[in-house]
Amino acid sequence: MKSLEELAKIKAQAKEAMSARNQSGIRVVVGMATCGIAAGARPVMNTLVEELKLRGVSDINVTMTGCLGLCKYEPMVEVIDAEGTKTTYIKVDSNKAKRIVAEHLVNGQVCEDLTIASVE
Repeated sequence: MKSLEELAKIKAQAKEAMSARNQSGIRVVVGMATCGIAAGARPVMNTLVEELKLRGVSDINVTMTGCLGLCKYEPMVEVIDAEGTKTTYIKVDSNKAKRIVAEHLVNGQVCEDLTIASVE
């Protein structure tokens, strides 16, 4: 890289590649603060990524965030659809993560019994 123009070109290419990866508008966010990691969020995140890859789904981003504020329900996973509607899954393990991918992310059916609404 020898100039600001070249840097701007690289930035534009990276932005284009990132937006192409999330054409569905769906985001999956895993709480990865200390409380989440201690409760097992890392294997949950790995399972989500692996299951999506296994099913050939490449247009859903799986990212991490800090504390979601409800430590007793960790590991927590939030699915945010293209309209911004958020579904919060609680006490997620690898088996539940596989179910979330199969039922919610692939088939569009929220796993109601795994959501925070199921305990309220």
